[in-house]
Amino acid sequence: MHTTRLLKIAAVGSVAAMMLAACGGSSDSGSEAAASGGSGGGAPAGEAYAGPVGDGEGQLNILAWPGYAEDGSTDPAVDWVTPFEDATGCQVNVKTFGTSDEAVKLMQGGGWDVVSASGDATLRLIYGDNVQPVNTDLVPNYADIFDGLKMQKFNSVDGVAYGIPHGRGANLIMWNTDKVTEPIDSWAPTFEADSPYKGSVTAYDSPIFIADAAVYLMATQPDLGITDPYALDQDQFDAAMKLLEQQKELVGEYWSDYTKAIQAFNSGTSAIGTSWQVIVNLAQADGGKVEATKAKEGATGWSDTWMVAKDTPNLNCAYKWLDWIVSPEVNAQVAEWFGEAPANAKSCALTSQTDFCDVYHAADDAYWQDVYYWNTPTAQCLDGRTDVQCVPYSEWATAWAGLRS
Repeated sequence: MHTTRLLKIAAVGSVAAMMLAACGGSSDSGSEAAASGGSGGGAPAGEAYAGPVGDGEGQLNILAWPGYAEDGSTDPAVDWVTPFEDATGCQVNVKTFGTSDEAVKLMQGGGWDVVSASGDATLRLIYGDNVQPVNTDLVPNYADIFDGLKMQKFNSVDGVAYGIPHGRGANLIMWNTDKVTEPIDSWAPTFEADSPYKGSVTAYDSPIFIADAAVYLMATQPDLGITDPYALDQDQFDAAMKLLEQQKELVGEYWSDYTKAIQAFNSGTSAIGTSWQVIVNLAQADGGKVEATKAKEGATGWSDTWMVAKDTPNLNCAYKWLDWIVSPEVNAQVAEWFGEAPANAKSCALTSQTDFCDVYHAADDAYWQDVYYWNTPTAQCLDGRTDVQCVPYSEWATAWAGLRS
């Protein structure tokens, strides 16, 4: 991604900050009950659209993260909405949101046809009966989406697809090279009590960060039996919170505003902590002496999904959008503008930065094997266990608030 575009994102969109906020905020009881699946088990009833996709209904109402449905208003040179309107006759109304909780509430309120949902929102929407199954046969470009993004725990239930993957990214360990003079390959300096960086560790300020602690415990305390960082029984959850209490003594700043995180790293106030590739790029573009890598213990990460509202009256336009947004050309534009690995494998040949997909590991299957995409913790354990209950997201939020108080 070019420096000018990176800086424009920072100045105009605060895109990464918005995306990082995906897992922040409180979860209302209705959403949490829906996410847990209650005691009833499976996904809501409903059949996917049989098709064929016909003429558009004339309009489409889109809920999206900033940077996902650009119409030229942010930058006249960045526009994939207007060509969609011209090609389909579907006039688009876009509303952006800042958190997954906001997106869920807007979808619950109705009036929206499609939404770009992060992994901590998708199950809430599915179990809340707010979205419908998606017939991937009606999305021709789905065939070219990386297999590692299809039929995941956060975008499918019981073998039924509930959306079209959009892109992905991993959470990285980042450090200021003036403060950390040796290369780092582990989360240990951010969690262990003997860290030499006490007071200058930074951590992401969100309940979902509990999963980052769980990933580290998977590698360092295998006796806990954690296999999915979003499926923690009470003992596993307590161990993660104990680690986070230990980390709290090291943390100089918890962050959710990525522009402030960049400033802290570039100034040296933050020596080491959690980051994304796009944040690394922005910091380096601003002259910062920073490096980053995926830690050897693995990492959390994210993949967004385009989902269709259950009762949309604009179903043909919705399916046309699903295919459009993951087409090779458009998916390449979105990936470069936002700063993420594209979902469509053919997009890699179309990015303006020739090594873009190498930087973001788009086609590197091995890279993603130990990246655990954000998901909504539910009482029904996501790892398949039925002999215990897992700690749902509402309790994650409560515990995090207590840690931060």
